Order: sequence, then structure tokens, then C-alpha cells
Amino acid sequence: MRVALLAESFLPHMNGVTGSVLHVLRHLAAEGHETLVIAPRAGEITTDLHGARTELLRSTPLPSYPEVRIVFARAARLTAILREFRPDVVHLASPFVLGWQGLAAADALRVPAVAVYQTDVVAYAEKYGMPQAAALVGRHVARLHRRATLTLAPSTASLQQLEALGVDRLRRWGRGVDTARFGPERRSDTWRARVAPGRTIVGYVGRLAPEKQVEDLAALAGIDGTRLVIVGDGPARPALERALPDAVFTGHLTGSALAEALASFDVFVHPGESETFGQTIQEALASGVPVVATGIGGPVDLVRSSVDGWLYRPGDLRDLRARVADLAGDAGKRRAFAVAARDSVRDRSWDALCRQLVGHYEDARMLRPLDDAQRRRAGIRPSSPAAVAAVRPRWSRYVALGDSLTEGLCDTSRMPAGQYRGWADRLAQLLAHEATGTAPFRYANLAVRSRRVRHLTAEQLPQALSLRPDLVSILMGANDLVGRRVDITRLAAELEASVRTLRDAGIDVLLVTPFLPRRRAAVLFERRFAAFASELRRIAAGTGALLLDLDAIPAIGDLELWASDRVHLRSRGHRFLAYRAAETLGVRDAEALGGLDAALHADDDPVAQGTWLSRDVLPWAWRRLRGRTAGDGVAPKHSAYVVIGGGGEVRSRSRTT
Repeated sequence: MRVALLAESFLPHMNGVTGSVLHVLRHLAAEGHETLVIAPRAGEITTDLHGARTELLRSTPLPSYPEVRIVFARAARLTAILREFRPDVVHLASPFVLGWQGLAAADALRVPAVAVYQTDVVAYAEKYGMPQAAALVGRHVARLHRRATLTLAPSTASLQQLEALGVDRLRRWGRGVDTARFGPERRSDTWRARVAPGRTIVGYVGRLAPEKQVEDLAALAGIDGTRLVIVGDGPARPALERALPDAVFTGHLTGSALAEALASFDVFVHPGESETFGQTIQEALASGVPVVATGIGGPVDLVRSSVDGWLYRPGDLRDLRARVADLAGDAGKRRAFAVAARDSVRDRSWDALCRQLVGHYEDARMLRPLDDAQRRRAGIRPSSPAAVAAVRPRWSRYVALGDSLTEGLCDTSRMPAGQYRGWADRLAQLLAHEATGTAPFRYANLAVRSRRVRHLTAEQLPQALSLRPDLVSILMGANDLVGRRVDITRLAAELEASVRTLRDAGIDVLLVTPFLPRRRAAVLFERRFAAFASELRRIAAGTGALLLDLDAIPAIGDLELWASDRVHLRSRGHRFLAYRAAETLGVRDAEALGGLDAALHADDDPVAQGTWLSRDVLPWAWRRLRGRTAGDGVAPKHSAYVVIGGGGEVRSRSRTT
């Protein structure tokens, strides 16, 4: 692949963002990928960039922290750079200012953008005394990451933070650790004797800035036999030297000097409460040093309390002191924790993490065309299509709920006059073929044309529960969404209640998102359908329902799949939908079978008589004027189970039991 990496900060300033970018460059080069780095120009670069091309842009230092630089590059300039490089994916490292412009450039070129969340800038704004700005920053972060094709977050806490901001398409991606550089064998008695002779060393490594809360380490003053050692530099160093007069400040260390210092600690301490990950914590663990860290944010995923360190109560400095004193005073416990610490990071190499990253790049490349195909952006966007069930179909009682689409209107393929087949009938046949065991496959279809979500709740759900199915499909809501007024939130809540009722009864549920044909008139309802589909994604994730997300399959809107009334699917459309549902449910070779069916099937849809206005519009308008619907007086076509035989045919009707 050709990967363009946009970094908000870069060499010669070394921090977590810069370090991660360098590791990614090394791995991508080793695997034969081509890379471009776009970053602030801040000084001479002497570090090996592993063959990466660079575009270093003019930047301005942040007044309160000159090592951090801001690039105000126009999106047009970035678009020109990216167009020349022709990237397959844009990697945004801790995006904020440059990253926002990079997103605009990626969108202009329709290139997938993977945003890597590394810095809790909302917490930073608060720590730097700008609480009013924190809300603005939070909204900017939310907009930025919702716009990215995919967002990678390093910890459970950061995932939860982004979810609370309304960010979708989140993936967990941590950080690797260089276990060849950081290890217990780096421990140096010479270094210890020079820095803190005869003392138990309690050490901190990191940037010396307000958000790191290094001043909290004043709580450790006076613990018998200990010496506090601070490794790092930053704008808060003068104030910290005054606040921690007995501490040793080594300044900024890198490479083997940093590895030697870390391994020579007896206890590593990390007080920052705004860490999205905590890379130095991971390096301390790799060095065989037990860790004491605050029990919030990234450290929660790294430190196993009472196994390889302690997590203290956030903000409780007395608890911090007690945890450090516990380890400082017990050499045996430190040795046991040290062994566990080293073991905990054995499988966290940068090579393994970068292989995961390339997999996320591939995921983003599949998702970008879905975004480009969406006519309206939803709160929760579709994921990759055909999320196949992990196990083969195991169901023997299937009930379909819905409206005219599930009833099968306009699908008269090989059916007697006045009867319809439909996608759910075809799906039932596919499931019957896949069914294992000796029990016959039973199928009921309770769908009726013109029905709305309220009918699902009041009529279809109770009847479905009485049939005691093990699988229920729900395709419902389109008739509500094309009404004069609709409350999407209320409508989704009512449907969710039905799904939860079914799930509480131990029934698997296949949710299908309503969809529209790709025609001009559909624009009137696109926003509603997109919002409702977003709600269904939330419902499926929250209830464990299976989801056939047709926003991820834009071909469903192709007019060749739709009947002459421009509202229902023709036989070809029902076949298409049935096989997509079968894929979601794990039917073997469903995609290949669907292609074969489409190639061999001769459509026998009847020729529509009359004009669209006289045949479809006027009868519908007349019913509306009379307060009636097409479904009045219509009964479900299979209100009790029918048994589908091995050849796919309906063999008999059975009792509801």
C-alpha cells in the first residue's frame, strides 16, 4: 500500500505520537509499503525515517509549550500533496489542526482516513486552565473522528470517551513495546549508585507538563529509604523542581540511556489521569519494574492490580503514598510483581501491533466506498457488509415479521395468481437446506402490507411469541418513515422494546434496515431512513441481534431490483435480499448461490397494465382519503407454521406447536 501519515508533532521533538509514527514507518518499510510523512517543520531531522518521503510544513510554536508546533496548512495544499503521492490510505496521528485539514483533503480525493486517537486534548484544555475551551475542543474532536473513515483508540477508557462523544466506527489499537530495548537485563548498579546510592528508587518517566500531574508525587516525600527520580523535561520542570526539592531530575533521556534508567528503578509511578494509553507504563513493565498508577484511563488496561503493580484511587494521594510505600518496603513483593510485569508484555511487540494496523487500513479501504455511496450521513454508519454469523445456521422455527416487503408484494415468481413469494420465503428455503438435526424446518410469515411499527408491537409480536420460534426477522418502519410526521427516537424505542422482548425469550433476531430505491423522489425521505438505520445499528449492538445493514449494500437501491410501482421489490430484488440475509445468518456459499440463481433465473414478472399514475398513485390516494390502507382485511399468509421439506417445497401445514 501507499500510506500517507499526517502527524501533529514530529521530529526532532520526541513524544508518544512521534515515537508511534517512527515504529509504524519502520514496519511498513519492512513489509514493502511506500510512505509519506506530512508534519510540522521544527528543526533538523537526523533520525532514520526508513525511506519515507517527507513534506514538512511551516509551523508555529504553541506559546505555552514551544516544543509543540501548530501547522495551519490549507486543505488545497494538502490535497495537492496527496494527489501527487496517490495514497491508498491516510493515517492521521493524533489529529487536531493538521489532521482536520488532512481529512478534508482525503475526502476531496475519496481516500480512506484512519484517525489514531492518542491525546486527550479535552483534558489538556482543562489542565491548562481553559475550562471554557474544553467544550469547544470536545465538539471539534467529535466532529473530526466522526468524519474519519475509522478511528483507532488505544484503551477501553478512550473508547468509552469517544463513544460518549458520539464517535462511531471505533476499533481498539494499543501500542507496541520494544522488548529488545526495554528489559530487566538493562538494570545498572552503576547508574543506581550514581543517582541514588543505597536507596529504593521510585521513578517517573514522561513529559513535565501540567496534564501529567507530576506535582502529585510530592505525596511521596519522606517514605523511608526511598529517592524520587524524575526522567523527562517540559514546561513544568522549574515549578516541579521547587515543589519536589528532594527529587533527582535527570532531564530528557532516550535510547539505551532511557532503557537503563527504567530498568534501574525499583518502583515506577505514574500519576496522570488523562492518559489515553500510557506508553511509559508499558516500557516499565517490559523492564521488569512494578507500577503504581492512577486507576483511570489507559493505565487500567495495562496494570493488573496486585499482580504486577497497584492502581490507586484517582485523586487520592494518600492511597498513592500507601501503594508506593507497600512496594518500597517489601523487596519480595517487588520481585514477584517484576516477573509478572515482564511476562505481561511478551506479546505486545511493535511488529504484532503494526500487522493489526495494516488490517485496520484494509478495513478502512472497504468502508470508504460505503461512505461515498451514502446519500445521507447517519449517526452510526454502516460497517463492512456480509458480517457472517460465527456458526452455521442452527434454527428450526423461523417467523418473519414486517410489512409488504416481507409479505412479498410484486414477487409473483412461480406462484398462483394473487399469491406472492418474497425474500423471507426464499430465506426460509435456504435455512431449511442448511438446517441440521432431525427436526423438520417450520416457517411462518406474519407480515401484512401497510403495517407500521405499532402493528408489530400490538399484533405481530404476541402472535410470534405464541409460535415459540428460535429465529425472527424484522423488516419494519418504512411506512412510518414516509408518513407526514415521524419521531425517529420514539419509533426506534418502540421497535427496540419488541426486539428486547424476543431476545429475553431466548429468540435470535435478524434486524433488516429499511431502504429506498435510487430515484429522485427518494431524496424527500433519505434523512429519515438514514437516522432510523443508525438507530437499528445501535439496537443490534445493544441487544445482540443480527443485523442485515442494507446501507452497506448500496446495490439494493438499483432500479432494476424494483417493481413498476417504484415502491416494492420485483422478483429479482427479493432474490437479492434473500441471499444477503442468508449471508448474514451464515448460510454456506450464499453469495455464490445467489450469483448462480441470478444467472440461471428467468424473471417472469407480469407486465404492468396502465400508467403508474392510474395503476398505483390514484388507488393509494383514494385509500388515504377514506382512511384506509391496502392491508385492511388482509391476513398473514402463514399465520401458523408450514413445514419446508428437504427439496425446499412447502410439504404441509402444522399446528403452531
